[in-house]
Amino acid sequence: MTEIVLAMGRSLRTLGRGRVWLLFFGPAVVALLVWIALTVFALESLIGALIEQPPLTWLVGWGVAWLAKLGAVLGGWLLILAAAFVTAMLLAAIFVMPLLLDHVALADYPELARLGKDSVAAGAWNSIAAVVLYLIGWLLTLPLWLIPGLGLLLPILWMAWLTRRTFAFDALTVHATEQEWRELRRQHGLPLLLLGVVLALLAHIPILGLLTPTLAALAFTHFCLEALRRLRQGALVAVINEQPALEEVK
Repeated sequence: MTEIVLAMGRSLRTLGRGRVWLLFFGPAVVALLVWIALTVFALESLIGALIEQPPLTWLVGWGVAWLAKLGAVLGGWLLILAAAFVTAMLLAAIFVMPLLLDHVALADYPELARLGKDSVAAGAWNSIAAVVLYLIGWLLTLPLWLIPGLGLLLPILWMAWLTRRTFAFDALTVHATEQEWRELRRQHGLPLLLLGVVLALLAHIPILGLLTPTLAALAFTHFCLEALRRLRQGALVAVINEQPALEEVK
């Protein structure tokens, strides 16, 4: 939990640098336009389409049409929020993340050597694949919304997974080797997901939530680069500690 607080604190500090704000608001503005357009032109028809689909049709058949209507309205709003969030996230991951990564790495982690692969195509493909899996998983788990509480929990968990899958890869692909990336996933898999949960909760705050993808890019960059720095420092200490033993053998 300490790493999450540290990453969020450093992200807020990074926002104090003037040029970052230009990158910060770009995806949010586009996502806001998408959100408004979908709300005005698609919400009514989306609610109508959802109420005609199982499991909501089952509720109508059981005589609780009001609950089906409520579920359709909630589902419609969550779908629009998810569409706006995914739009902002793709923009942040493909266009903003490389610029933020360069800025943060140079300003806060200048000692980290770039030992990974500087591939824009790989990052874009990872982001698109993550979104496709997110949408498929989101739709497949819709029936579970009938279970009390899961209708609120599942969107948060899926969004947390999406941000972790997208931004953790982007934050490390340039600096970390494949072996370092595997080790960091092993050591920090749960904290990375918890960081995604924190950001997913922020994403559900109206309007402010549209800023979350760029904040996620910052937070995962700080979290992952700090974790990589500690991993490499630990490896350096291990090498130094082994040297006397090697000299004695000689």
